Amino acid sequence: MLRSWLGRLPYWTIPYVGSIVLVNWLFVALPMVPTPWGNWTVANIVVGFVFILRDMAQRQLGHYVLGATALGGFFTWLTVAPEVALASITAFIVAETADWAVYSFTRRPLHERILWSSALSAPLDTIVFQHMIDILTPAAFTMETASKMLGAIVVWLVLRRQARMAIAGAPAR
Repeated sequence: MLRSWLGRLPYWTIPYVGSIVLVNWLFVALPMVPTPWGNWTVANIVVGFVFILRDMAQRQLGHYVLGATALGGFFTWLTVAPEVALASITAFIVAETADWAVYSFTRRPLHERILWSSALSAPLDTIVFQHMIDILTPAAFTMETASKMLGAIVVWLVLRRQARMAIAGAPAR
């Protein structure tokens, strides 16, 4: 009975909603570091994992994951400056809808859906967010999109390895 109940807990959804709030708080709380390629902060890397958590949460919730995205947007609105919250919520709506569509309607293995949905949603999220808070430059766009994709590529490599090991019949580590 306990095992059945624990199996229904949204163990990916809770971190997904929390990561939406966390990454926006990081954009406000941590200073931007100027680099030759544009301004950068730790939030630029962390945000890449938000998209992956969304994919994992969708495995639990199905299409209801869009409600979790809205919940993350609501908590963001309560915790950061209104202009950052509006930019974030708008970027998440655009990017997460694209991410959801690619993830939902492709019938590829999980690792491929995560990679392709992130490849579409990361640049969309970046361009909308950076434009709305007036920091969009080609260098900043490229750097932030690449750092978001770094998280997707790491997860893709791990899941691809697990899929190959499962096909070969070896236990995945």
